[in-house]
Amino acid sequence: MPAADDLFRPTASVRAVPDAPEPAQPPPAETADPAKPSGRIRHDEKMTVYVTSDELLQIEHARLALRASHGLAVDRGRLVREAVALVLADFDTHGADSVLVRRLTDG
Repeated sequence: MPAADDLFRPTASVRAVPDAPEPAQPPPAETADPAKPSGRIRHDEKMTVYVTSDELLQIEHARLALRASHGLAVDRGRLVREAVALVLADFDTHGADSVLVRRLTDG
């Protein structure tokens, strides 16, 4: 069970003084490639997705198989971000012929 600090942590910085100037932001180290997932960084945005019991079991099975067969210890969030990045890259490259469009139109 997560601690209260984890549940109620702020996701954006709050300015203490209303008229204080914004602190200088260093330029990002690299530009994010839309075809690549964000990986292990602090994520400021959250999206809730509901899945069936079977889908959750498939995600857990894939996570455990990645650990057992490939020595990759990834959490469910990273696994899902990787999968989303793959599907979106395929959609960006293939458009109407992408796996995403085919699966959504096939019902």
